[in-house]
Amino acid sequence: TRSLAAYFDMSEAKFYRSVYWKDDKLVMVDQPKLPGAFQTVTCTTVQEVAKCIKDMVVRGAPAIGAAGSYGMYLAVKEEKYSDSAGLVKALANAKTLLDAARPTAVNLSWATKRILELISSKTKQDVKSLKKLVLQEAETICDEDVAINKRLGKFGADLIAGGTIEKPTNLLHHCNTGRLATVDYGTALGIIYTLQEQKKNIHVYVDETRPRLQGARLTAWELQQAGIPQHLICDSSSGFLMRKGMIDVCVFGADRVTANGDVANKIGTYNLSVV
Repeated sequence: TRSLAAYFDMSEAKFYRSVYWKDDKLVMVDQPKLPGAFQTVTCTTVQEVAKCIKDMVVRGAPAIGAAGSYGMYLAVKEEKYSDSAGLVKALANAKTLLDAARPTAVNLSWATKRILELISSKTKQDVKSLKKLVLQEAETICDEDVAINKRLGKFGADLIAGGTIEKPTNLLHHCNTGRLATVDYGTALGIIYTLQEQKKNIHVYVDETRPRLQGARLTAWELQQAGIPQHLICDSSSGFLMRKGMIDVCVFGADRVTANGDVANKIGTYNLSVV
C-alpha cells in the first residue's frame, strides 16, 4: 500500500514566477507555447510589453498587471528628462499604451495608475530617484500579489477536508488561475496547492475550458509540475460528474466581484454554479 506521504512529496515540483525582473530586463513565461515547450520572452521596451499583453503571451489579470507595472519602468528607464514633469508625462503616455493592450484587465489599469499616482506625488525628488522608485513599486506589486495569493489559498484550503488514499477529495477547476495567471502561486488554483501543502489527499478534475483551452493547456500542465493527481475532462462532462457524486468541491476565479457579492466570470462557470 502506498503511504500518504508519497502523495505529498513535492520535492521534484518545478515552481517559478510567470513575470519577473532579471538582468535589467522583464522576463515572462511564453504561455502560448505551453504545454509543448517551456520558454520565456524577454522585453526591453514598453512597446514589447504591450504587444505581449495583447498577444496573450502573458495572461491572467494579476500577471498582466505585474507585466504592466514593469512596462512603466521600461518606458522611462533609458530616457533622459530635464525634470520630473517630463518623467510624469512619459509615464502617462506609457499608461495609455499599456491599458489599451487589454482594456478588460482591471489589474493592468490599476497597476499603471498606482505607479503614475505615486510618482506624481513625489515630483520634488530628482529624476534618477523617481526612476528607481518606479522599479521598486513594480517589484512591490509583484510581491504583494504572491502574498495575497498565499493568504487566499490558506483561507480556501482551511474550508476543505482532505480525503483518504482510497477516496481523495475531488475538486473541479475551471480555466487557469494558478502560477501562470498570477505572479506566482495562484488564486483558486492556489487553494489546491495549499491543500497539497497541508497534506490533504486530493484529486483534481480539470475542465478543458473552451475556446482557448486554458485548462487543458495550462492548468493540467501546472498540476503536472506540482505532482498533483488530476484528470482532464471536456467542459460538457462536468455536470455528469456532479450528478454521479464525483465532485466534492468546485473552485474557479472571478473576473469581477461586486460590493454586494455578485460575480462575473468567463464562459463555463455559470453552468458549474447552477449545477
